[in-house]
Amino acid sequence: MDEEARANVEVWKYAFGFVAMGVVKCAIELGLPEAMEIHAGPMTLSQLSVAVGCPADTLHLIMRFLTHNGIFKKELNLSKSQDPESLYYSQTALSRLLTRDKMGIFVLALAGNPGLNAKDLKFGKGSSAKSINASPEDIFWDMINVDPVYKLFQEFLACHAKIATMAVINYCPKAFEGIRCLVDVGGHEGMAIRMLVKAFPWIRGINFDLPNVIAGASPIDGVEHVAGNMFESVPKADAVMLMWILHDWSDDLCVDILKKCKEAIPADTGKVIIVDAVIDEEGGDEYTSARLAMDMTIMTAVVKGKERSNKEWAQLLNIAGFSRHTIKHMKAIESVIEAYP
Repeated sequence: MDEEARANVEVWKYAFGFVAMGVVKCAIELGLPEAMEIHAGPMTLSQLSVAVGCPADTLHLIMRFLTHNGIFKKELNLSKSQDPESLYYSQTALSRLLTRDKMGIFVLALAGNPGLNAKDLKFGKGSSAKSINASPEDIFWDMINVDPVYKLFQEFLACHAKIATMAVINYCPKAFEGIRCLVDVGGHEGMAIRMLVKAFPWIRGINFDLPNVIAGASPIDGVEHVAGNMFESVPKADAVMLMWILHDWSDDLCVDILKKCKEAIPADTGKVIIVDAVIDEEGGDEYTSARLAMDMTIMTAVVKGKERSNKEWAQLLNIAGFSRHTIKHMKAIESVIEAYP
């Protein structure tokens, strides 16, 4: 295929790019991944139709699209090749991630996101204008408490915390050696710190978030819930963790947050553990496309927020007064940055 022909194919992909998101969203809302998970084996179209309450003829078209794109698998039972029910559908590693207790809730939350708006970017309207004058905790998070669509993000935060924390536990256990007390800043209702305290039982955990968030948090063994504002002070501890926090904020505000975290830890033995994306601008790995897409998503929510490169992280930590840092990459969107006073 020559260059012009390839370009013609590509432009159609962009023109219909919204379709894939829409169909995957539909599959999650129907509960297709959960239905197959519960069935624990391949399902015929009629079985799926009954399980999710969708007419078989419509579901056939949806499944044709999803199997073509590798989200589900289709298998033909050769012994029943003339039977309409000879075609079976089954799970893939990808479809298993689309249940609501995993990444499915994130897809639902982002499916309503209109994406970048050129007018807003040029003239400072919308969220970007608000971020200039609003107090830090008002940016974007106000919408979560008001707009039912954005409330999905609350569910996603818990699901994401589970996935990201498991990656941290599996790939970076040494980061938690010698830590007796760990503060999770912006820990929501405590999912991450709950998992860390269970994995590393020598740690006493502090889940630190805004008062309205902590008010809804349930008791957790080995964890103390503390209400406050990270722009004012952070509870004292051996180490402070910031998981998916700093990408929501401008460089200046990140420096403010990091300085408060630095004040909370011992000058000789303390550290700040940052779990966030690190963009490799020279190539990257299989997660780079997802990191860059996340960067665009952050921009639509809070224009001053962004994902940062190795160089940008180094500059940020240096300005905040940290003497050195290390970066550990994982098989995940996030990396683990350990910053030392």
